[in-house]
Amino acid sequence: MFIVFIVSASAAQSGAPKSTATKKKAAGTKTMTTQKEKMSYVIGYDIGRNISNDFQQRGFDVDNAVLLEAMKHALAGQPSTLTDDETKAVTEVFQQQMLEKQAMASEAVRKEGMEFLAANAKKDSVKVTASGLQYKTLREGNGKRPADTNTVTVHYRGRLIDGTVFDESYKRGEPATFRLNQVIKGWTEGLQLMSEGGKMELYIPSDLGYGDRGAGQHIKPGSALIFEVELISVQ
Repeated sequence: MFIVFIVSASAAQSGAPKSTATKKKAAGTKTMTTQKEKMSYVIGYDIGRNISNDFQQRGFDVDNAVLLEAMKHALAGQPSTLTDDETKAVTEVFQQQMLEKQAMASEAVRKEGMEFLAANAKKDSVKVTASGLQYKTLREGNGKRPADTNTVTVHYRGRLIDGTVFDESYKRGEPATFRLNQVIKGWTEGLQLMSEGGKMELYIPSDLGYGDRGAGQHIKPGSALIFEVELISVQ
């Protein structure tokens, strides 16, 4: 566990702006002179920052003073102030509250996606399939057309309906290769409408994408997605 924290702290620091000698210390910070003290602070700060970021992203509302007290108890090997039954009851209520909050957020995102797709479907260049998948041909291909059992190689750029790019093979400098029946439904259907050398923009409803589970940091539950896809080859 100690090694994990060390790696995490180092990784976080490498991607952050470098500290300067004139950076102001936090009020009440103990003067640290030994390696043990400094490393303890690095680990503690990294844990605290990660917890804070995670709580903000998830919308957790906690009492910081009580949180710190509980952590001190745990580090000191003291028993929990709450009984096992109390802990279970509190956890169950919390989980139910989070499920309700996530459902509300998912519904709002889904509604926004449906409104976008409804407006997008009215464009002359956009076609809509029976499943609700929308697509626009950017370049016609003249090669092989894949079946869902084929392996394909593609370049792609994925973004949210607000324009946020969440993933792209172009930025990595190499195309992606995968079996067509092992990706989201919108891709499985959309790629079969293309031929090698072709390029399309796919507009994917939530139920043909990641649904209520979402994916990664940017794709929230209920999100409609836009993919620019270039079919390079079919195997």
